[in-house]
Amino acid sequence: MLAWELLAVVLAVTYLVLAIRQNIWCWAAAAISTVIYLFIMFEARLYMESVLQLFYLAMAAYGWHQWRRHGRPGEDLKVSTWPLSRHAFAIGAVLVLVFASGHLLTEYSDAALPHLDSLTTWGAIVATYMVARKILENWVYWFVIDAVSVGLYLNRGLFLTALLFVGYLVLIIIGYRSWRASMADPDPEPEPVA
Repeated sequence: MLAWELLAVVLAVTYLVLAIRQNIWCWAAAAISTVIYLFIMFEARLYMESVLQLFYLAMAAYGWHQWRRHGRPGEDLKVSTWPLSRHAFAIGAVLVLVFASGHLLTEYSDAALPHLDSLTTWGAIVATYMVARKILENWVYWFVIDAVSVGLYLNRGLFLTALLFVGYLVLIIIGYRSWRASMADPDPEPEPVA
């Protein structure tokens, strides 16, 4: 399983680097990494993380579609922000879902760390949607989610994945700055679709 985890890590880093550059191929790397992580997370008894991989797979297709076909032909999806009210709603919804799914997993499964597993899963669902829509604050959400995930993965013996998420914490800062700078540039050069 270590070789598969290493491959998933490499593809996940590829995804994030390409996402920072706003390159559409990030979604292909995400899809392949996701399929591998689906099995890894299930074996680690992180069931919410396993389900999350199915969501990531669907979001890879959605993100590809959004980034490729947004608006009029030739028009790229631009980075934007959400109002505070939308963030309040998103965070409130995540907390309600964490409580509900964490409780269900505690009562009806042998899930490891069900509330933390639920927190990272529901938070990642919101943050992934934000990436697909190019919402700047996705990077802030990811920073919190990934910091919690480091401990979760260390607890389950997924050391390469924990190391990946430590690296993500650095790349997230770069991603935030890059996307914010693209908002100030009225005509940024997007990565070619090829």
